[in-house]
This record gives sequence, structure tokens and C-alpha cells, in this order.
Amino acid sequence: MATRSRRADGARHVALAVPMGVAHLQPLVRGITDFARSHGRWIFTTSPETVTLSVQSLRGWRGDGVIAVLLNQADVRAARRLGMPVVTISGALRHPGFPRIMVDHGAVGRMAAEHLLACGFRRFGYYGLRSVAYAQDRGAGFQQVIQERLGPGRCVVHFSPNAFTVSHPWQDEMERLERWIDSLEPPMGLFAANDHRARMLVDACRRLGLRVPEDFGVLGVDNDLVVCQFSDPPLSSIACDWYQIGQGAAALLDRLMAGQAVEEGDRLVGPVGVVRRRSTDVLVVEHPGVERAVRYIREHLSEPFGIGCLLEQVRVSRRSLELGFKQSLGCTPYEFLCRARVARAKDLLAAPKRMKLSEVAAACGFTDLRRFRLVFTRCEGITPAEYRRRLVIPPRSSGTDYEPPGVPATDHGLYTPASTRAR
Repeated sequence: MATRSRRADGARHVALAVPMGVAHLQPLVRGITDFARSHGRWIFTTSPETVTLSVQSLRGWRGDGVIAVLLNQADVRAARRLGMPVVTISGALRHPGFPRIMVDHGAVGRMAAEHLLACGFRRFGYYGLRSVAYAQDRGAGFQQVIQERLGPGRCVVHFSPNAFTVSHPWQDEMERLERWIDSLEPPMGLFAANDHRARMLVDACRRLGLRVPEDFGVLGVDNDLVVCQFSDPPLSSIACDWYQIGQGAAALLDRLMAGQAVEEGDRLVGPVGVVRRRSTDVLVVEHPGVERAVRYIREHLSEPFGIGCLLEQVRVSRRSLELGFKQSLGCTPYEFLCRARVARAKDLLAAPKRMKLSEVAAACGFTDLRRFRLVFTRCEGITPAEYRRRLVIPPRSSGTDYEPPGVPATDHGLYTPASTRAR
């Protein structure tokens, strides 16, 4: 592909052929534009008003490069005909044939499994999209962790036709989804390929008279605030680092427009974490000693107590409690306590009201900031400050503050012994 010379005005003309109105558009575009501001002058071509600018609509456009979402083979053919560098951010196609940076979809699925396992579920379902690569990868990562932790046969799947290439009556899909859910045995953790499909799961459960999260815990992906907050109950979701993807896509395109070679293969960006809301705010436990311990932990999470204090409250031996936790939740009481404190910390770090890290540590029962950082980093792989930074849309150069996309979970989550559930 020939390298285009820089224009007389010194600017690069770059098209953003991405869907308008999607949840991750703002952080994605911020990542792209922040890179552009610091690497010379770029002039962007985007869609007018709310009309999506597609790759196919760029035929004849005289630009220098494109950052695009390629959803089907028609998009790929159109991109090839442009005769200019193209970078894609979409995981819909298995092999788009263009340099790509995207979400690590396998890691998304693994994170979803860990979250639902921590809720105490021991049966699982995945709702994906047929012929969509990212949905297949998220499902594969999800099933991998379930099988490694609990063995085969614990996860059932339901794949729907995708809206990218298949047109069919919406009601037909809802009826198929309701029949699938009606065949499942609660309590069960359900993971959907994206927030919109997770919202469909919640709606289907309500129409069938099933409770979310008591019968079915539901988790989506993308942390779309409109979808998640207006779901009933509010939807838990995995937040992805679209700002980093935007920066990476711009950097990749910059190299291509300069005529530099780039390495083959996809560049993957891991998810930020689970933003917990009501749809998975539950813990499924059958062991009575574990039930009492979990209830005490949740009700006293802001207090700096240890396992010795917990044993005094639940009045069981250490060995009995540890065996009960291992059988019911797959972890020790200490590990569960650490995860519970970190989960509360993540809620506070994502809240619109910004708290000092020392205040967050105290509110989660940590005795000091050093201990908080140590436990949080061990559980999440990043520091509390880094976690908050990745959730927040970076500020404008003018210094305007942006609120983080996360919404805190309720102060007291649901706790329902599995033996009391009925369909």
C-alpha cells in the first residue's frame, strides 16, 4: 500500500468509521483525539448528527487513514478498496485482514466466570451471538474457567442470530430466549455477550415470574449506563478500557500513515473490572456455618476484624468453617473476606463522589493504607489508584472533571440460602 504524502497544511485526514451512540464511543474517541493532539495535527471526518459513518460510505473519500468497525465481509471489501491505511477495533470478525486492537474477549469471559463463581453459583448459562467472533471468545473464556473450577457439564449455552447479518422478528428471539430460561434450574449465574443481551435475559426472567438475582444472577459487558441503570433490577456489567483501545488504534494508524511496518496479529487490551449492581448482588450458600459467617462479614465489612473474631461470632471450629467455605465458595474464609473488602473498595472507587484512598481503606475495614494497597493489588493485579484511573474518562485539557462510569452497588447485598429458593 502506497504511503500518502502529508498535505500542504501539515494535517492528517482521518475518518472514524464507528457506530454513533454506542456505550464506549466517548472514551474511545477521547483516546484517539488525545493521541492525535500530542502527535501532530489530525483532521477527523465523522458521521453527521447521529448517522453512522460506515466504511462502505467512504468510497471516493480522499483521506489519509481510517479507524473503523468492520462488522461483515462487505465492510472488509470496502476497506480494501479505499487504498489507504485502515485500523479496526472490532472483534466481530475472526480474521478481518487489517491491523487490529481490541478488547481481550477471552479475558472478559474469564472475569465473568470468576464474578459469578464468587456469588456462590454452581450452575451457569451463557447467552451469545451466532457467527460473531467476540461472542464466541467471551463464551469460551467463561466456560473454560467454569470447567477448570467445577468440572464439565456445569455450563449450558444459548446462541441467537446476530443483528449484524440476520434480520428476524424481535419477538421470535424473545420467545426462544424465554423457552431456554424456562428449561434451566435455578439458582444459576447467567452471562451475556453484551449489556443489551443481558437486559433481554432480565426481561425474560421477569416475564416468566423468576427473580433476579435470587433465581438467576445476570451479568453483561460494556457497562452501558443507559442499559444498566434502566434495567430492573440494575444490571451488573464488565467495564472495558476503551480509552486505551482508542489510544492504541490511533498510535497504530499513525505508524501506518507514516509508512512504517507493524507487527502482525491482534493487540489485546484487558477489561477493567466488574461494576456490580443489583442483578448479581447475591450470594448462594447452603452450609449454615458459612451462611452465618457471610452474613456477619457483609454486615460488619467496614470494621477491622479478622478470622479469629469471625470464628467467635459463628461458633464453629476453624477447620469446619474452612471446609465449608471451600465446598460452598471455593475459597478460604480469609480469601472471601479479602475479596469482599476489595469488592466494596471497587464500588467506592467507582462512585461519583471521589474519596481519598485512605478513606476508602477505612470504609472497607482495612487497618491502614499500606495493607489496603497490598490486598487490593493481590486480588485485582493493579493498585487502587490505577483501578480508579482506568474507570475514569480522562479529563479534557482544560481541566474539566469527568465522573467515572461506575455506579456503586447497594450497601447490603442480597443473601438467600439456596435451600429456600423455589421457581
